[in-house]
Amino acid sequence: MGIIKSAEAVCLGHPDKTADIIADAILDQLIAKDPYTRASIEVLITTGLVHVSGELSTDAYVDIPNIARSTLIEVGYTKPDYGFDGYTAGVITTINDQSPEIALGVPSDGAGDTCIVVGYATNETDNYMPLPCNIANSIVKTIDELRKDDIVPFFRPDGKAIVVVDYEDNKPVGINSITVLVQHDPWVSEKDVKEAVMEQVIKKVVPQHLIKKDTPIVINPIGRFIIGGPMADTGLTGRKTIADAYGTAAASGGSAFAGKDPTKIDRSASYMARMIAKHIVASGVANQCNVEMVYVIGSSMPVSFNIKVDTDINTEKLNNIVKEIFDISTAGIIKSLDLRRPIYKKTSILGHFGINDDDYLWETLHKNILEEIKKEV
Repeated sequence: MGIIKSAEAVCLGHPDKTADIIADAILDQLIAKDPYTRASIEVLITTGLVHVSGELSTDAYVDIPNIARSTLIEVGYTKPDYGFDGYTAGVITTINDQSPEIALGVPSDGAGDTCIVVGYATNETDNYMPLPCNIANSIVKTIDELRKDDIVPFFRPDGKAIVVVDYEDNKPVGINSITVLVQHDPWVSEKDVKEAVMEQVIKKVVPQHLIKKDTPIVINPIGRFIIGGPMADTGLTGRKTIADAYGTAAASGGSAFAGKDPTKIDRSASYMARMIAKHIVASGVANQCNVEMVYVIGSSMPVSFNIKVDTDINTEKLNNIVKEIFDISTAGIIKSLDLRRPIYKKTSILGHFGINDDDYLWETLHKNILEEIKKEV
């Protein structure tokens, strides 16, 4: 029976994504100076204004307005005619100390929040990510590169891609639809924009053998897209949880990642859950794997741990084996993934999962673990 799975990805200048990047840029600079920083940073951006708020417990000092403005410039908000730029944007900060109740109630090795986390992996792609996610991410990253490298000079920072893929027997068999929105300069025609997206993006990064004759490829569906970014829509951290995870292929834990230090278990344990799921699939004992964990604030271990796979194996035994191999305590996750490093801005820019990068330790496969899982299951 055929089903569809979809994924969304956004360009760096999408207001919500820009807010995420600013939050993680601030977090990185704090952690670089004080690795034990505890932070929950929220960013709201709108026309001409960046509002940074949240709670901190740290010995570090960083220049938040300067970080926010330099990040806006790095993203591509460099021109006044965008209606929003890093040179003139105002920055308001309302940062408070961490709640004393949380500070006293949460031990150094305890979870900094109560949450559900989800990790997922599938063998349908080389990086064990759902195919729609890979295609959508490739589209927006290519648009960003073409803009920043001045190859397509009329692209502006905002944009989005949604990819829907047809599946049969849980395997992708064709692309159901592709929708791309890309902001552009006012002087360029709709025809030129659509041609640039088709020739420079779709034909280069989308697997052509999966595009059917009747696959709709929709580019800027309502026509011109000149006014975008924070001038058109307010941006807020944490509103792209599905785009940051696995699209519709897996449930989302519901929590956002950006601006949170690794004691915020909804971020760090999501990375560990992905690592576990990826090892299970890469070991060959399952084609797909979903890992779910529930943590309670102050506790060091999850109160619930469950693995779901699509093959007929003993999941209770698999659960026990995985808990012996992987340290899923709060402190253990931070230590094993070396999360007290300034690596978080990168995750907001490149994506949190499926990235081949030495800093993404949760994406690293360990041969000894793969062999142990396969042998024991």
